[in-house]
Amino acid sequence: MTFADLGLSDELLRAVAEAGYDDPTPIQRQAIPSVLMARDLIGIAQTGTGKTASFVLPMIDILAQGRSRARMPRSLILEPTRELAAQVAENFEKYGKHHRLSMALLIGGVSMGDQVKALEKGVDVLIATPGRLMDLFGRGNILLTSCNLLVIDEADRMLDMGFIPDIEDICKKLPTNRQTLLFSATMPPPIKKLADKFLSNPKMIEVSRPATANASIDQRLVRTESRKKRDVLKNLLRDLDVATAIIFANRKTTVRELTTSLKRSGFSAGQIHGDMEQPERLKELDRFKAGEINILVASDVAARGLDIKGVSHVFNFDVPYQPDDYIHRIGRTGRAGKLGMAVTIATAEDGEHLGAIQKLIGTTIPPLEGAAPAAEPDAEAETPKKRPARGRRKKDEAPREERGPEPARTERPRNDRPAEPRQAPRGRDDEPDEGWNGPVPDFLNFSVPS
Repeated sequence: MTFADLGLSDELLRAVAEAGYDDPTPIQRQAIPSVLMARDLIGIAQTGTGKTASFVLPMIDILAQGRSRARMPRSLILEPTRELAAQVAENFEKYGKHHRLSMALLIGGVSMGDQVKALEKGVDVLIATPGRLMDLFGRGNILLTSCNLLVIDEADRMLDMGFIPDIEDICKKLPTNRQTLLFSATMPPPIKKLADKFLSNPKMIEVSRPATANASIDQRLVRTESRKKRDVLKNLLRDLDVATAIIFANRKTTVRELTTSLKRSGFSAGQIHGDMEQPERLKELDRFKAGEINILVASDVAARGLDIKGVSHVFNFDVPYQPDDYIHRIGRTGRAGKLGMAVTIATAEDGEHLGAIQKLIGTTIPPLEGAAPAAEPDAEAETPKKRPARGRRKKDEAPREERGPEPARTERPRNDRPAEPRQAPRGRDDEPDEGWNGPVPDFLNFSVPS
């Protein structure tokens, strides 16, 4: 089956061909015809399966007919993070270049004024994070009464981030008679409840068992000690055939410190985490995509849905706390049918989290054969130099017990000058005033008769 068999327009087929895609993925083959038929849909698919194009492509053809009005978007796509929203916007620009569709991106970290101006002009496609959308709605800058197509992407991630109440509120503001598409890598009970409440007779598409890892990813495990994790990672980066790699850590501070350490060791590394401003994060992603750096250290903010071509390796510097995050992390490699490798570095303290991951994926992660052991840390670098305490003996002095008795000290004054008489405090009438050395005024030059 080709894209032409899915019922897409000639302009859209031309854009898809120019993007370098020939055959649709399984979820695209099943989802695109249903979306074009205006059916509600639930898509359960792991990352890297072409999920984004499965709703972007039919949306472009659906929206090709009609006209947008000021502050009244015709369609809405909800994304959990700014990076995912920006990536979906890139997909619309890439596939919709032969259509005249207007688009607005509502995300935090950028000027709200520019977003309001875009809404005033009218948009066909509104891509937003729930927080910024609710802010602008509360200010009266947007109306959702003409939005007839809703996409809830990465629904399980929305659940993890606490956005489900916002999504329910947004759904209530939309027309009842609308088309709703929901995509998720997993289907926990709260997401099932959300689908039952807001979707009408949806078609269920499941291209893989929930919470299963991509078969094209070679998963491996390396066990080590906590203090040797950096050395193990650097050895792996040198020994494995790493073209490009994403390294995931659990904490933002770890991301910063690990990036600095890799740079000092000569690796071309960048970083992305939640404390960075949106322009900085996008700049780092662009550098990684352009090949200016080949290693990207990231927190889980980048683990969901980012479509970066050619990532050969994923390294879990920290075992993720949530088992589902493991699926999404390693899904950055082995995309679009290509092979990839995911290596997890685990310590004895990670046993519980590692066990939960292996239970979720239904298999034991095999060890990496021939993994280079961590180099012993340099003794000088590992052991901090102790500064001699004040008053301690110098190196060339003998130990105290070998120096014999010390000679008796002779007390002597601090200086050889004789001690000066202390000046009497002022205001005492019973002592002579020795502090005045000038002439005595006449009115004071008298004697008291006896």
